[in-house]
Amino acid sequence: MVLGPVTEPEADAGLEPADGARLSAMPSLAKSLHGELLARLRDYIVEGNLAVGARVPERMLCERFGISRTPLREALKVLASEGLIELLPNRGARVRQLGAEELVDLFDVMGGLEALAGRLACEKITPAAYDEIERLHHEMYGCYMRRDLHGYFACNQAIHDRIVQAADNEPLRASYANFAGRLRRVRYSANLDENRDRWGEAMREHEEILDALRRRAGNELSDILFGHLRNKRRAAAGRETTCPPDAGVAS
Repeated sequence: MVLGPVTEPEADAGLEPADGARLSAMPSLAKSLHGELLARLRDYIVEGNLAVGARVPERMLCERFGISRTPLREALKVLASEGLIELLPNRGARVRQLGAEELVDLFDVMGGLEALAGRLACEKITPAAYDEIERLHHEMYGCYMRRDLHGYFACNQAIHDRIVQAADNEPLRASYANFAGRLRRVRYSANLDENRDRWGEAMREHEEILDALRRRAGNELSDILFGHLRNKRRAAAGRETTCPPDAGVAS
């Protein structure tokens, strides 16, 4: 689907009732288009289509998504707030690179948050919430067997999000959301580790996660989730290569 530029409707005192109804629906349409653009742009960067440290090529992305620069730049502001990119004063934006020490610190915090979420989820999860996580797990396994990394990662992230939701703790959820965006690209790239089958290893760890959640084994699930993030960090560390500050395609 090609996204067109989102424009504001012109005011017209002589609108017919049907026209007014259509205009009243336009804010929700604009919001929907913005959300779709944001999701597609996020996936484009997360999946490594732009190198770490590369400049964000605004002109090329506008052509790719069929949009003007205004909605693109609004979406980039959101991705910057998530920590996926960084805005450069008067020089566009670039894919944010995590330093080695920052990478360790962020993964340890995420591991701690997910460990706590797993423990609380085992205490509070409803049968319906568990069934949804199990469904996502089987869908993820199908993607793994087809080597569909895009679909696999979408299901993977949904499972981690559902576990956090099942913990039913708003401060935990807010903290998790704050850090998740900053590591999304790195978590994706960890599955591409060429030194070992990290993708297969992660799939086996998810089997253990589902089993511990099914048994409501909170302490066990907590340890599995923390170890899962540690393994992800080790696989991702080697892929955060050093890039020149202005690497990539100019906008």
